[in-house]
Amino acid sequence: MSTSHATHSVAKKRASNAQHGVKFLKEFLTQPGKVGAIAPTSARLCRKMIEGIDFDSARAIAEYGPGTGVLTDQIVPRLSKRCTFFAVELNPEFAKLWREHYPNLKMYNDSASNIAALCHKEGVQRLDVVFSGLPWASFPEELQREILDATLPMLKPGGKLITFAYQVGRFTPAGRRFAKLIRSYFSKIEHSEMVWRNIPPGFVIRCTK
Repeated sequence: MSTSHATHSVAKKRASNAQHGVKFLKEFLTQPGKVGAIAPTSARLCRKMIEGIDFDSARAIAEYGPGTGVLTDQIVPRLSKRCTFFAVELNPEFAKLWREHYPNLKMYNDSASNIAALCHKEGVQRLDVVFSGLPWASFPEELQREILDATLPMLKPGGKLITFAYQVGRFTPAGRRFAKLIRSYFSKIEHSEMVWRNIPPGFVIRCTK
């Protein structure tokens, strides 16, 4: 690749990221109960989310709430050819952006609570990993339970739900409720160190069935 081509590619990527950031802020301001942050998840936090995942042996992976695709950017290059991957995004604006970025991948503009039906459409019996960008701390308890109740049966034994939370969420009623709730669903829960270079600062939660 020539220097001029490389420079153009970097500039194009930065422009795209800026546009996605504006879109993210707009969606947060108009739907604060459905979009839990003012900016997309940082690449640093996304890299922390994929740590320790055996992509070579995974046969089925789903991503909840991919937003503009910053976590997808980390997942897709690591997928094996034998792995079925699909995303689930309820927000139609984010779903449109994601499809523009990944036109050859499967995206369902649907709720994660319908994961069983979506797996059936994909011919998937059980999922190895679910990566989640959902704003759990913004959800009422009923919705938190609805999604967890739908997800747990679709994970294989030893399967993982990988999600994240924000530091500020530890002090909100919904955030504390979710932290307590997942302990009743999963046999093993691990927290990463805090990723301060994220807006707002956050940490990864790894839940094992």
